[in-house]
Amino acid sequence: MRVLLLGGTAEARALAKALHPQVDIISSLAGRVPDPALPVGPVRIGGFGGVDGLRRWLLDEHIDAVVDATHPFAATMTANAARVCAEMRMPHLVLARPSWDPGGATLVRSDAEAAETVARQGYRRVFLTTGRSGVKAFADGEAWFLIRAVTEPDKAMLPRRHQLLLSRGPYRYDDELALLREHRIDALVTKNSGGDMTRAKLDAAAALGVAVVMVQRPQLPKGVTAVGSVQEAAKWVRALG
Repeated sequence: MRVLLLGGTAEARALAKALHPQVDIISSLAGRVPDPALPVGPVRIGGFGGVDGLRRWLLDEHIDAVVDATHPFAATMTANAARVCAEMRMPHLVLARPSWDPGGATLVRSDAEAAETVARQGYRRVFLTTGRSGVKAFADGEAWFLIRAVTEPDKAMLPRRHQLLLSRGPYRYDDELALLREHRIDALVTKNSGGDMTRAKLDAAAALGVAVVMVQRPQLPKGVTAVGSVQEAAKWVRALG
């Protein structure tokens, strides 16, 4: 049995480790992050070329099942995998880490709506943690932004007043608390990515009374089978035989 593991997350790496070498797994990374953290076992990097490209690749590589453990906001890849697997009647699982409890956060549906909320509320010093692709919506913002991302955004995406902080989690509560204090942050903008690696910023914001604007997750495609832990995903794969 050969399994395609759509990865790029800590959960995907943990799943590859849990199943290697008993299961023939090929991990796939989108290739958007230079020097990514690699899982054990064979790895391919780059896109598939849409639905048709993914279908051809699965056939050419004689894949028997697909586990989608991509980032919760990788909506296009998740939709494509769900569609292709349904058409091919191929076993397909989504490993979706549990979302965060938003608490008192202002919930929005997109980066653009988050930017509108920041402007409407008049926040002046904003910690922006929506990732490289989420920065563009704030390019015309009047606030000062502390922008944290793994890879540097294009200069055309950046707001006029900003400081760029390139780093990769996990992050510790004490460090996040100090960061918010040092930069006098009055609003945190984040996506509801879930998981423990970046949760500390929410706890630090709550402790300091910093407002939170949270982009809600896209819904999973209808009819997919989803689990919330690496252990459940490993059990599903092993049950395939």
